[in-house]
Amino acid sequence: MPLTQSQDMQFFAGLVRSGSLTAAARELQVSTGAVSKRLSSLETRLGVDLLHRTTRRLALTEHGHAYLDSARRILDEIEAMESELQGAKAQPAGMLRVNATLGFGRMHIGPAIATFSRKFPRVDVQLQLSASPPPITDDSWDVAVRFGEPPDSRLVARKLAANRRLLCASPAYLAREGPPKTPQELPRHNFISIRQADEAQGLLRLTSGKKAAAVRLRGSLSTNDGEVAVNWALAGLGIVLRAGWDVERYLKSGRLQRVLENWDTPPADIHAVYPARHAGTARVQAFVQHLSAYFAD
Repeated sequence: MPLTQSQDMQFFAGLVRSGSLTAAARELQVSTGAVSKRLSSLETRLGVDLLHRTTRRLALTEHGHAYLDSARRILDEIEAMESELQGAKAQPAGMLRVNATLGFGRMHIGPAIATFSRKFPRVDVQLQLSASPPPITDDSWDVAVRFGEPPDSRLVARKLAANRRLLCASPAYLAREGPPKTPQELPRHNFISIRQADEAQGLLRLTSGKKAAAVRLRGSLSTNDGEVAVNWALAGLGIVLRAGWDVERYLKSGRLQRVLENWDTPPADIHAVYPARHAGTARVQAFVQHLSAYFAD
């Protein structure tokens, strides 16, 4: 394959990932006109329109979708082949795009990337933290850190750490309202809900040995930010359901207390998730292995 064709594929994949001519120009450090001219040249060579251009965004045509899918597959195969041929001498390099949720990303993924970057200086890492994470089939990332198993079979998930979600409240709230002794008593309490992807926590399923319960939670406070929800619980405003990693320090200090300790919520283990086509990509594999070792420590 002529070098110009693979370069065109890299250019087009990067352009779509950027989302606009202006963003692509900024990333390539060229003018917007130069990006537009190169896209027109590519479309002229192929004899088809690849993108519908608007002032704010780009939309793929039917031919554009087909070209992008093939380009991504071919570029990944080239990289995987080169990594295999180079074997142990291969040094991960190139752009790595990582997505994670806000709180967990700040607390854990950011520090993990810092140590990864020192170990693999040839890899350029872009970390995107999202209050509402993008769909896991979105191609705007290479590796995403998610809670729970991904529902899409086209994705590879590697478990990084176990994760328990805990019901907890402040001692002041529990002294005032009385701690619930059974799941059926939860609906009379003020539950602080956290919206994820425009869906709020509502029906809570709990298990204790062979016993199971499903309760509908109610409350006057909701937010899409976990840190805000925890702060409300610390202020004595209600019961919150949060991951152990997020509230561990407050439980140890006594500022929060467990509620219904003998009942467990469904598992929400932490996974590194990436498209199956990245399985042979050296930088993705190096990063996933680094995360695995980081959380093992």
